[in-house]
Amino acid sequence: MSLALSPSTQAAPTRHRRDDFVVRRLDAPLGAELTGLDLGSALDDAAFARIHRAHLDHHVLVLRDQRITPRQQIDFSRRFGPLQIHVLHQFQLPGHPEILVVSNIVENGRPIGLGDAGHYWHSDLSYVEKPSLGSMLHAQELPSEGGDTLFANMHLAYDTLPAALKRSVEGLRAEHSYLCKYEALRARSPWRPRLSDAQIAQVKPQVHPVVRTHPETGRKALFVSEHFTTRIVGLPEDESADLLARLFAHSVRPEHVYRHRWRPHDMVFWDNRCVIHLATGCPDTLRRRLNRTTIEGDRPF
Repeated sequence: MSLALSPSTQAAPTRHRRDDFVVRRLDAPLGAELTGLDLGSALDDAAFARIHRAHLDHHVLVLRDQRITPRQQIDFSRRFGPLQIHVLHQFQLPGHPEILVVSNIVENGRPIGLGDAGHYWHSDLSYVEKPSLGSMLHAQELPSEGGDTLFANMHLAYDTLPAALKRSVEGLRAEHSYLCKYEALRARSPWRPRLSDAQIAQVKPQVHPVVRTHPETGRKALFVSEHFTTRIVGLPEDESADLLARLFAHSVRPEHVYRHRWRPHDMVFWDNRCVIHLATGCPDTLRRRLNRTTIEGDRPF
């Protein structure tokens, strides 16, 4: 799970005619680092197509040294599709509702962002009818220790399932709910406000395939997570819980996971259709703030 590049495993650098940035595969089960790219300048269609291709190939892109504004982040995100507004409108960036502030900072006695985002492994917005295509998280303030984010490759998790387990999950469907662990988090977290009736109505549970097909590449991936997946439809409660526990444990085996150690101005763009992630946390005394945009995807199949 090291961020270091390995000469024996990294792909040959890919240079782009315009904006001349380099893509290097990370020494990890997923992920690539992009350097020499400025999202604050206009990207031609060829450069954008190469970023899109790298995202499909590597699932997590680490775009280094992005000194961009919230509006520039929104504009770049929108090139991939419509943006989704998070149900916790309390933590929208003022003036930019498309951005969810992820932060442990408290100002004037009130949190400015969602401080416990990513407490459990999850895929962003898997609990809506059209789950997220991907998320972009842009570093604003980083702690001097901690604050890493883990990403698990759900294509690899599916590919490496034991044969009998792989057969058993084909054709199954699972329920996803934003409320699955909300009250448990709220009981011990200052970051979780009481949801209004209108907010609860926005996040009615949805049912999706346990194994989904990526709409752009055709590859299969597990599509369950401990944060939002509540049950396997049609199975007795004990069998559902046992099967989900086995899938959750298998998904996040070390050989499936990349640990991202944040650097100033990093922008990380991951594919929620085939990746789950987890925030490792940092000491409460250290400030951490990032801006997140989330791109609407397709109905899973």
